[in-house]
Amino acid sequence: MSRRKRGVMSEELKTELAKELGFYETVERGGWGGIRAKDAGNMVKRAIQLAEEAARRS
Repeated sequence: MSRRKRGVMSEELKTELAKELGFYETVERGGWGGIRAKDAGNMVKRAIQLAEEAARRS
């Protein structure tokens, strides 16, 4: 039986970040598997920044 990794980020957050970082068109054409590793890394970095900012505000 295969296990499937569950994503930590919601689809909405991933979409928002891809648009903000300028590679959402790539996602539309080829899905999430079509993005470069560099773009995925930048997406994670930005998500961490947003989480840290939210934690500081609360």
